[in-house]
Amino acid sequence: MRMEIRFASKRALVTGAGKGIGREIVKKLAQCGAECVAVSRTQADLDSLKDEVPGIHTVQVDLGDWIATREAMEKVGNIDLLVNNAGIAHLSSFLETTREDLDKVFDVNIKSLFNVSQIVAKGMVERGNGGAIVNVSSIASKIGLRDHAAYCSSKGAVDSLTQVMALELGPHKIRVNAVNPTVVMTDMGRMAWSDPSKSGPLLARIPLGKFVDVDDVVNTVLFLLSDQAASLNGIALPIEGGLLAN
Repeated sequence: MRMEIRFASKRALVTGAGKGIGREIVKKLAQCGAECVAVSRTQADLDSLKDEVPGIHTVQVDLGDWIATREAMEKVGNIDLLVNNAGIAHLSSFLETTREDLDKVFDVNIKSLFNVSQIVAKGMVERGNGGAIVNVSSIASKIGLRDHAAYCSSKGAVDSLTQVMALELGPHKIRVNAVNPTVVMTDMGRMAWSDPSKSGPLLARIPLGKFVDVDDVVNTVLFLLSDQAASLNGIALPIEGGLLAN
């Protein structure tokens, strides 16, 4: 029996939708029948995405700006499905990471997720129809990666917040889960891992011998948003080719 995922009559909001994983999530959600709200800080990326998927709504905002984000999210209307995908990485050793570096990473990777989710979830609770939220975390929440002190710690916070959200929102029929991919060769992934001397040792620890394709993440996110995952709540799902088994 073929499992088909459909989101007809659902409204979905995706952050970090201009590029990479977020962009492909928007395209796939739209293919599955959802009305999509794409959020990015770069208007040109939103414009080109709308050229590809004319039916979407776009919101340009810097998610690192708490107040501007709240103002923008208050105007998007009812949301049934939320994907918190926006994220940034700053590469420096633990000893060299500055307060400014840490603030920038945490403002986007965890504070904006908290901010957007709070507004969207309040709407879900008020309407009483339930909903689903997926937070895009990282395998970096589960293992230490050299020069990723700010990034690893921000993604650890994402996993912890996911559990608290699942605990508190579950009684309102709102499921909250995270996905934790290893390296995905988006622009940000290439920035950090294109050097074979760095990526080689990590690849050698992955039994499948490869990093993750964008579609692997997109398909997992859509599954967790769907009714096919109706009993999954509060999990952080590794997408990593067996890295954690090694």
